[in-house]
Amino acid sequence: MTTSQVNRPAVGVVIGDPAGIGPEVIAKAWLSGKLHEACRPVLIGSAAVMERALGFIGKKAQINIITDPAKVISDLADQAGVLDILDTGCMQGDALPLGEDTAVGGRVSAAWLDEADQLARQGVFAATVMGPISTGSMKMAGTLGQVVSPTPGESYLLLVSGPLRVAHVTDHIPLRKVCDLLTKDLVEVTLRKLNTAMQSWGIAKPRIVVAGLNAHAMGQEDTEQIAPAVAQARSEGIDATGPMSPDTVFRQCIEGRFDIVLAMYHDQGHIAIKTWGFSGNSAIILGPPYTHLSVAHGTAFDIVGKNIADHTMMQSAIVTGAYLAAGRGFPTEK
Repeated sequence: MTTSQVNRPAVGVVIGDPAGIGPEVIAKAWLSGKLHEACRPVLIGSAAVMERALGFIGKKAQINIITDPAKVISDLADQAGVLDILDTGCMQGDALPLGEDTAVGGRVSAAWLDEADQLARQGVFAATVMGPISTGSMKMAGTLGQVVSPTPGESYLLLVSGPLRVAHVTDHIPLRKVCDLLTKDLVEVTLRKLNTAMQSWGIAKPRIVVAGLNAHAMGQEDTEQIAPAVAQARSEGIDATGPMSPDTVFRQCIEGRFDIVLAMYHDQGHIAIKTWGFSGNSAIILGPPYTHLSVAHGTAFDIVGKNIADHTMMQSAIVTGAYLAAGRGFPTEK
């Protein structure tokens, strides 16, 4: 493998639900030229849908259609002005209605995600990025699967917005159940997995700060479960601190004292990220055996085709995925 291939890894980008804003924000991000500085991006989806998206944003570009997954890398144009796309014919034409859930949208979204997953597991892609999908469409198609497992400890959601990075011990769990789920063992496992992942991304000694569950980190869960887990992690050589008062911990990460915050539940981390910097953030999903990211917004059916959708989250997700897969750490530009 050449130095260029290591520094510019191949990143598979699923275009998302074809009726949503995914294709147009991907087209905007691609034509910015920033993606090719960091990686060799490859779209997975429908060439016709991407052609339609170019019309929405008022841009023209050549589309290089690759139909054989085995030739994804060999047939790349690898140019910012040429959209490389793997189109295996899962979707015919672009006649899908815009801005609404359809069974077809759910079916092809799932098929494209499967194609990206298979190529990543084969080592073709060093990272994958998922454009916004519609759970409604996937429910209609019977293809809805959990990208982030609801079972704590199986997968984790990590949000990034510039210097603020937040991982979550639990995600879509009712708040009244979180207290019972937060055991010493679960927090320990999370700290180990997070530390290992960050080291693989090029951060040799990750500084992890753990948010407390209760006000000022002074509740039963903080003292009996979280604190012992942090102590055990430290005894294993992990640079973990906490539990720290959750009303100050995020600011300390922003100021550079820590590399990442480990939040205890969904809104504890999400509110902080989306208040600090909503535009340009991205989401990492820990669980697959490769670097996998998504965006922190949905299909935005109400603004599809109006050329007003913000592409910076998609751009950030792709660039961040490239950096992490290459072991370069997080991009420093917010």
